[in-house]
Amino acid sequence: MSGGGSAPCPAAAALAPPASRRLPWGGLLALACAGFVTILTEALPAGLLPAMAAGLGVGEAWIGQLVTVYAVGSLLAAIPLTAATRRYRRRPLLLLAIAGFAVANTVTTVSASYPLILAARLVAGISAGLLWALLAGYASRMVAPAQQGRAIAVAMVGTPLALALGVPAGTLLGQQWGWRWTFGAMSLLSLGLLGWARAALPDFAGHAATAALPLRRVLGLRGIAQVLAVMLLFVLAHNLLYTYVAPLLALSPAATMVDRYLLLFGLAALLGIVAVGVWIDRWMRPLLLASIGLFALAALAMALWPRAPTLLAAALAGWGLAFGGCATLFQTAIARRAGDAADLAQSLVVTGWNLAIAAAGVLGGAVLQRCGAAALSWVALLLLALAWAFALRRHGWANAGD
Repeated sequence: MSGGGSAPCPAAAALAPPASRRLPWGGLLALACAGFVTILTEALPAGLLPAMAAGLGVGEAWIGQLVTVYAVGSLLAAIPLTAATRRYRRRPLLLLAIAGFAVANTVTTVSASYPLILAARLVAGISAGLLWALLAGYASRMVAPAQQGRAIAVAMVGTPLALALGVPAGTLLGQQWGWRWTFGAMSLLSLGLLGWARAALPDFAGHAATAALPLRRVLGLRGIAQVLAVMLLFVLAHNLLYTYVAPLLALSPAATMVDRYLLLFGLAALLGIVAVGVWIDRWMRPLLLASIGLFALAALAMALWPRAPTLLAAALAGWGLAFGGCATLFQTAIARRAGDAADLAQSLVVTGWNLAIAAAGVLGGAVLQRCGAAALSWVALLLLALAWAFALRRHGWANAGD
């Protein structure tokens, strides 16, 4: 990896893959499946909210907290857990995180106790914080430096797949067979993934205590703060709109077709991550600026023509296309800038991402209450303008080999 500012770990260097044009598809797709399980485990309670509330005998607002406590677990665990486990070998840590999902989803499947399920969701959130901190660094260590962006894109494809296909499919399964069957299927998927990851992924050494940079020095590496600032603004703008997309679409005749609009968003996001995966190793900064610009155009269209269904559909497609590859862009930039400290730097990404989600809920709720849904797009546009300004500096967006 370039731009790290620290000496390579000898053990890691010994295990580094040969410079080859062929990607290790089996291992990278196992990582993608891990991301799929992570996102789907997080989002399923939202799609199954009424049924879970009835089944557990609690109000719907309490089921909503199952998503909140998951995010809190990720937010609180990512940095300290990643820092505490830097010296441990990578594959056992990844398998431990996947096992956390198997345990949490199994408890959710069989338990009738809301407090126990809430605790299980906290475990799942902690597992997610660890897994997301490992994922990009793991993928980048499996390939030659010139292929790191493409490898991370493959590893991240599980996220848009979960949003576009997994959540609707899980919700449908829950409606047809009951919500416990959905979480049971997630448990089986997690168990199968454990075997797949164990067989397909190479093991990498951790980092010796003498080689590990402290967190403040990782944050001070050239370009890291810039990437994190752009990410915070971009993800804040995204979640500001995505969290409150239903009232935003309610301004138009599209109010009864929210599911179709979100499916359109998810499918466009898949195209976005494919496009980024193809070109990221040569055109990282242009792709970033194009993503911010396309998202800004979509937000502007939603702000100016909130009652035009056709324009809204085009805006959501453009927004999805821009969002699909953003996680790959940010995580690849961080991996290249952080070098051997990539896992700890990725924990900053996880923490910042969840902070943006939480902040978007608060900010969006305040805007919705005081100014109405029509103002959400204008606020997102302002955030994206700030992200564009930060992204114009080149420090965080070097291409492979720079």
